[in-house]
Amino acid sequence: MTPCPHLVDRIMAVMDAAFDPAFGEAWNRRQVVDALTVPSTHALVVDADGTAIPDGPAPRATPAGFVLTRHVLDEEELLLIAVAPDARRRGIGAGLIEYLFAAARKRGIGRIFLEMRRGNPAIHLYIKLGFEPIGVRRNYYRMVNGDRIDAITFGRTI
Repeated sequence: MTPCPHLVDRIMAVMDAAFDPAFGEAWNRRQVVDALTVPSTHALVVDADGTAIPDGPAPRATPAGFVLTRHVLDEEELLLIAVAPDARRRGIGAGLIEYLFAAARKRGIGRIFLEMRRGNPAIHLYIKLGFEPIGVRRNYYRMVNGDRIDAITFGRTI
């Protein structure tokens, strides 16, 4: 199944704006397309008001955030979440995660997992929304300059 090119374009627009290149966290277009070809992968893109943007053509829609997840059996992993810098501090990230919780429940999911680099400011949002740290992967991420950063794994029962 080929993902809608408009969906991929919108995800990439937010990704390019949101992720600091120094950390090397952003996915490239091929990675996004490959993920979206898997039927158990789900994506939502929203505008600056937090309104979902449909997958097809929407010429006036400006993407401000997205969430990309994948489920297996009764677990779901938050693969990527991003909010464009000029749309941050407006509740968009929290809204995307709340959407994830609701959609996952409809799929019969009981637990959500995510992984983030140590020092990522999104930790405050994750903890506020009930995620708890469940593990650390030492020196997991490699920055562009070669430095290594731990990954912290979080989980939340829904």
